Amino acid sequence: MQLFTGISELVVNDLDRLGELDVVTDAALLVDDGRVIWSGPSAQADTEVQNYLGEATAHGVNDDDIVNGEVTSVSSLGDVEVIDLGGKAVIPGFVDSHNHLIFAGDRSEEFAARMAGQKYSAGGIATTVAATRAATETELEANLVHLLEQAKRQGTTTFEIKTGYGLTLDDEIQALEIINRHTNESTLIAAHVVPPEFKENPEGYVDLVIDEIIPAAAGKAKWIDVFCETGAFTEDQTRRIIDAGKAAGMIPRLHANQLTEGGALKLGAELGCASVDHATFASDEDLKILAEAGTVATLLPSIEFSTRQPYPDARRYVEAGVRLAIATDCNPGSGFSNSVPFAIAIGVRDMHFTVDQAVWAATAGGAHALQRTDVGHLGAGARADLAILDAPSFRHLAYRPGVQLVERVYSGGELIADNRPRD
Repeated sequence: MQLFTGISELVVNDLDRLGELDVVTDAALLVDDGRVIWSGPSAQADTEVQNYLGEATAHGVNDDDIVNGEVTSVSSLGDVEVIDLGGKAVIPGFVDSHNHLIFAGDRSEEFAARMAGQKYSAGGIATTVAATRAATETELEANLVHLLEQAKRQGTTTFEIKTGYGLTLDDEIQALEIINRHTNESTLIAAHVVPPEFKENPEGYVDLVIDEIIPAAAGKAKWIDVFCETGAFTEDQTRRIIDAGKAAGMIPRLHANQLTEGGALKLGAELGCASVDHATFASDEDLKILAEAGTVATLLPSIEFSTRQPYPDARRYVEAGVRLAIATDCNPGSGFSNSVPFAIAIGVRDMHFTVDQAVWAATAGGAHALQRTDVGHLGAGARADLAILDAPSFRHLAYRPGVQLVERVYSGGELIADNRPRD
């Protein structure tokens, strides 16, 4: 059992309302067996600890042992670890609901060319496809683990990870098998781009995805995704692929309206997608449809940063009643950042999120995009996934961009990252 005390601000979160963080000041957090037992004002912690322990006398606990939320006689409890944070803020671990982390190769030259004026297009994915196909399974997994460890040190505790850089039956299944060793949130996006060998026969590739790859991925992929965009897959092709994935037991999500204001957002709502991601270009009608359908729009700030696409205005989405998530979309081409704090800072600065809305979108919003109720908040029953900030307030995530503010990270109550200076 762990009792976190000395919390200046505890972001508990309200899962049901955008931007409602439910912040408790001078707070404490009680954790047992990887779950949050209680979170609230430190003045109530003594009562909550005693209530949870049940027969206090059996543990040798009395009122003198617990004062103002601080256990003063830990040895008498035996199984209670008291962690005094000394006035630091605590937030839920970030839920990064959109990632492309299974790949090989480097596209830094492409990024430099884009910064020098070259326009971004979906076609650059082919470069990564070639490198990924040439890599071994060991190399692909080692790169994935490296990126995951980086992201954990930035406060991310829940990851969705996509395939999409192999684009053959064997490569896509291999990617899923690697992903499933590291997260339950695995996504098949064999329909990421038409591979070079099918350049003259895109319908042939769609048939391969539907007839061979999706059946082989059944039971291995939780999610099915398609890049519905000019230069990738048409709305008709997207519908057929999503329908096939759903028939195989996968839950749909969509890359939609990243480069153009097409019909992908409407299609995503119609197909019952859990989320439509990018959503850079959205009409008022699109937003109305998404709000009515309850479809999460996942905005990806670092992609607009890296591609110099226009930033969507999050205020329009919020005012329309659309539920929002923020994710990194870490990938080697259009945005190679796996830092959610970086995405939050951009979201506040350039997408006009309030700080509260951005933090909610990167935690509770991501949980909604993954249809999870056990992560993205720190209410009773949640997984004990939390980030301790080297700051007195969660607002510092946007207030101090580029600074390593995540001090420690816990996942399921276990310390998985510690950025404190070594003695």
